[in-house]
Amino acid sequence: MEKNQEKLKANQDNNIEIKIASQEQLEKIQKSPENNVEISKRDIESRTEEARVEAIKNARSSEIKSKDSEKLLKQSATIRTAIGKKHREESYKKTLKQVQQELPFGSRLFSQFTHNAAIEKTSEIIGKTIARPNAILSGAFFSFIATLLIYVISKNIGYTISGSETIAAFAIGWLVGLLFDYLKIITTGKSS
Repeated sequence: MEKNQEKLKANQDNNIEIKIASQEQLEKIQKSPENNVEISKRDIESRTEEARVEAIKNARSSEIKSKDSEKLLKQSATIRTAIGKKHREESYKKTLKQVQQELPFGSRLFSQFTHNAAIEKTSEIIGKTIARPNAILSGAFFSFIATLLIYVISKNIGYTISGSETIAAFAIGWLVGLLFDYLKIITTGKSS
C-alpha cells in the first residue's frame, strides 16, 4: 500500500517535472536568437497545447502503470495467503532440521525431544491454559509477599512455619493471576 502511494507520488512529481520542462523548453525557444523573429501567439498556444497533451498522456500512462502494479500487489497478496497448513508445516520441519544439524550433540537431542509433535502440542495447551505468564508471575509475587509477611508475623509471635505457606500462597496468587488473565480476555478479547 505504501509502495503504491510512493509510486503515485513519484508519478505526480514526474508529471509536474514534465510540465515544468515543457514550459522551460518553450521559454528557451522564445528567447533563442534564431527564433527571435516574431513567434505568433497562435504558435505559442499550439506548442503549449502540445506540451499539455504530452503531459496528460504521460500522466495517464503512469496511472495505468500504477493500477497494474496495484493488481500485481493484490495478486501477490492472494498468493501469499494461499499458502496452506501443509506447506507451513513442511517449511517448519525443514528449517528445524537445518538448525538442529548445526547444534552440538546434546542440544540436538534435547531439541529433538522438545520438538516432538506430542510434546509440542502438550506444551502449547499447558501454555494457553494453566501456565500463563500472568498467572505464574502473580503467583510468585503473591507467594513472596505472603511468605514474607507470615514469616515476620510468626517470628514476632514466636510460632514456627511449616513450609507449606509458600506453596499455598503461590496457589492463591496463581489463581488470582488466572482470574485476571481470563477477565482481560473476556473484556478486551485479546490474550497476553
